[in-house]
Amino acid sequence: MEKQTAVEWLEEQLFELRNPTLNQIEILKKAKEMEKEQIVDAFEQGDYTSRGFEDVTSEEYYNINFKSE
Repeated sequence: MEKQTAVEWLEEQLFELRNPTLNQIEILKKAKEMEKEQIVDAFEQGDYTSRGFEDVTSEEYYNINFKSE
């Protein structure tokens, strides 16, 4: 099941309100990159061996659970 991040939620809200400016789109893109780094770092620091992620890299974990593209 794919999860929605806070930045993805914010992006949806901005697009519902009005057409975002190019600057806002760039800010959202940077926020998504930062959030991805935080998720990957948290995975690398955690112990997921008892949760079925023994053979999954942090990048794969992110793609499985959060990648929406």
